[in-house]
Amino acid sequence: MKLMDGFDSNYRYILVAARRARQLQGGAPPVIETHSRKPCRIAQDEIKAGKVKWMIPDAQSPTEIASEILDKALGPE
Repeated sequence: MKLMDGFDSNYRYILVAARRARQLQGGAPPVIETHSRKPCRIAQDEIKAGKVKWMIPDAQSPTEIASEILDKALGPE
């Protein structure tokens, strides 16, 4: 499978498409005109048309998390 434009991995593309398909199944209206009735295909068409926005949340590294936990556990020095 070719890497889609704007995605850092095929896995992320699948996650975004699956989440949008779940929204469509839950009653969200499609944002583009399409001939398909299947939510997964509609989600893929919306992504291809650039109508689905997504972002990667800023996450702390495991080292930063461990440091914060230790600081809380040990208290101020």
